[in-house]
Amino acid sequence: MYLYIIAIGWAYVVLLMAVTAKSVVAGILTFFFYGLLPLALVLHLTLRRLRRSRQIAQERLGQPDRTDPQTDQ
Repeated sequence: MYLYIIAIGWAYVVLLMAVTAKSVVAGILTFFFYGLLPLALVLHLTLRRLRRSRQIAQERLGQPDRTDPQTDQ
């Protein structure tokens, strides 16, 4: 939950930086390289780690993985 709040805050700050850029191109590049690209990387790495730790915990408990379509049969 806190991860999403931080991500929204970061996107807001970068959006304000992009709006105050001297040109439209500078604003777009600022938003992409300071905002979207790093934010996507951090969220991907963090959420991947969380998904993996949940999967390991479920395997230790002997419960099937709910995201695996093979276990729904």
